[in-house]
Amino acid sequence: MAITVKTKEEIALLREGGHRLARILDRVATAAIPGISTLELDHLAESLIFASGGEPSFKGYRIEGVRSAYPATMCISVNDEVVHSIPQKNKILKEGDIVALDIGMRWPGQELKAKEEALKNAKSLYTDMAVTIGIGRISSQSEMLLAATKQALEIGIGMVAPKKRVGDVSRAIQTHLERYGLGIVRELAGHGVGYKVHEEPLIPNFGKANSGPEFLEGMVIAIEPIANLGSDEVVLQSDEWTFKTADGSLSAHFEHTMALTKDGAEVLTR
Repeated sequence: MAITVKTKEEIALLREGGHRLARILDRVATAAIPGISTLELDHLAESLIFASGGEPSFKGYRIEGVRSAYPATMCISVNDEVVHSIPQKNKILKEGDIVALDIGMRWPGQELKAKEEALKNAKSLYTDMAVTIGIGRISSQSEMLLAATKQALEIGIGMVAPKKRVGDVSRAIQTHLERYGLGIVRELAGHGVGYKVHEEPLIPNFGKANSGPEFLEGMVIAIEPIANLGSDEVVLQSDEWTFKTADGSLSAHFEHTMALTKDGAEVLTR
């Protein structure tokens, strides 16, 4: 699959969809309190996405070799779950947990396009974002993990500019996370986004500076540092979606979608 460059009109649609998605995720994060189930949060996210004129992009998503499509609107990963954990009615959040909330949206959705004359011929485009939050009071180690991983995302964003390369972002994220002694997940990476949920190029969280594809104005990418308090090793669970840390250590995940401009990166999911 080739790397794609989006038009100014497409980036304008992605910007609107991204801003709407950011507001949705903020409301879901606010609702994540002790006693709520991850399935309740998923239902909230889905209702907010449809109310915003979008459609969930993860629900029904398929990966070659995986028997079933992803069944939920969000990936909600708790403590040692790294990514892609499926929301469950009996998974109840409690004080001290850390929770990664990963969400994607296609906007505008078909219903909105049918209602809005100005959008009827618009292409539906994808944005993607994630945050990890603490539930109530969390440990100092958890606070460090969240802060360092969030900082790694901002550092990676700061390295994005035309003529820079994917490896420049990867190396900057790796250097920062290693400074905190965190395990950097190798099996999962950032990616292009926009026309599809996942596009080229892959953007690992480790690598060599001045290597990999060159960034071009108009590219749209999602950078997503994923770090563990312990080992970098992860294990895929029997549901074929959920990854957990191999050693049971906590994991954190942050992500933004951004467009490449002549000056750097415009974050679309703020």
